[in-house]
Amino acid sequence: MAKQKRSKTKPIIITVIVLLLAGGGTWMAMRKREVPITIQTEKVSRRNLIETVVANGRIQPVLQVVINPEVSGEIIELPVKEGQQVKKGDLLVKIKPDNYLAQRASAEAQFMSAQAGKALAKANLEKAEFEYQRIKKLYENELVSESEYLRAKTDFNVMQASFETSTHQGDQAKASLDRSTDDLAKTTITSPIDGTVTKLKSQKGERVVGTAMMAGTEIMTVANLDEMEARVDIGEIDVVLIALGQKAMLEVDAFQDRKFAGTVTEIANASKGATAMGGNNNSQEATKFEVKIRVTEKENFRPGMSVTAEIETRYRTNVLTVPIQSVTTRLPKGPVPGPGGPGQGDASPQMAEKQMKEKEKEKPQEIVFLHEGESVKAAKVKTGISDSEYIEIVEGLEEGKEVVSGGYKAISKDLEDGKKVKKGPPPGAEQKKG
Repeated sequence: MAKQKRSKTKPIIITVIVLLLAGGGTWMAMRKREVPITIQTEKVSRRNLIETVVANGRIQPVLQVVINPEVSGEIIELPVKEGQQVKKGDLLVKIKPDNYLAQRASAEAQFMSAQAGKALAKANLEKAEFEYQRIKKLYENELVSESEYLRAKTDFNVMQASFETSTHQGDQAKASLDRSTDDLAKTTITSPIDGTVTKLKSQKGERVVGTAMMAGTEIMTVANLDEMEARVDIGEIDVVLIALGQKAMLEVDAFQDRKFAGTVTEIANASKGATAMGGNNNSQEATKFEVKIRVTEKENFRPGMSVTAEIETRYRTNVLTVPIQSVTTRLPKGPVPGPGGPGQGDASPQMAEKQMKEKEKEKPQEIVFLHEGESVKAAKVKTGISDSEYIEIVEGLEEGKEVVSGGYKAISKDLEDGKKVKKGPPPGAEQKKG
């Protein structure tokens, strides 16, 4: 019986061995017939790099003034139109002055009355002083009684106080007159600068509101269009790279295929929308800082035009570079102890420190793939600044080495150390040529 079982088992074992050998042979054959990945290459070379920060914003005048009245009333004169050029001192708005004329007349009458009261008080004071001095001498010679002397002294003190009061009343009346005169003058608004009326919001006959404590009705905006600037919003990561005096190139949507030179003139210290407590109105919004760039070229810009700015931040000359797409990231190979892995139960400080160091090794590393014969080799690199096409290589490569520059899927996903490759045109090149 045992003999019979042994004879049945033997063919099965032989069959399994044959299948394994056949599978291994097939695997080796497939391995040999591995399809090479099509790539494009470029040599490591030296270049000059200029790193730029790109931001969007609007064209605005460097100098513009919003015209708000400081007094209320009806507009009776509005001799300007939107788009009209004005000179400094030209009449812009005249508000009906009737009420302010009456107030000034009343204040002027009160001032004159106060002046007359002051003159009367001064005369009474001089009279009381003369009488007091006369009685004082008689009292010293014992020719008048003490009560008469005290009465003369008291009258003099009263007249002195009355004169001081009338003096203060005169000053108060003068201040009231000055204020009413100033209010009357504010009914006529002239242009504070040479410029253009870029915005007109009110019409003749409308009533406007104005106070000295807060901004009143916005009537118009006058701007100097000879000097323009781009006001762009830059994120908090890039704003630290911006400095005063940096050069910029500006693309204005209204002027296609043209670029205008500019210079950074102002960088905001606080982010847009920051509150007085240092917070932000909306925590979901990206933090932006306003940067002003003076346009150094003259053109017929209009306030509010869309602009894209490329600000030159850092420079490198004669540095090793590769195409930006050549640099990718990979996690370091090899098992890394971690939570739930080997050594989890070992709570010793030495093991914990070791695990922390191992976890740091898990961070993706920047690498490029070197083309060597029919395969590629991964090389760890350290990068620097970049422009729109190339990136600086600080460590890890030598000039003249051939690196993989395409295609994108191969570099980012398919390529590994030792993978077979072949050089060829980019995907779709044949179709484009046809």
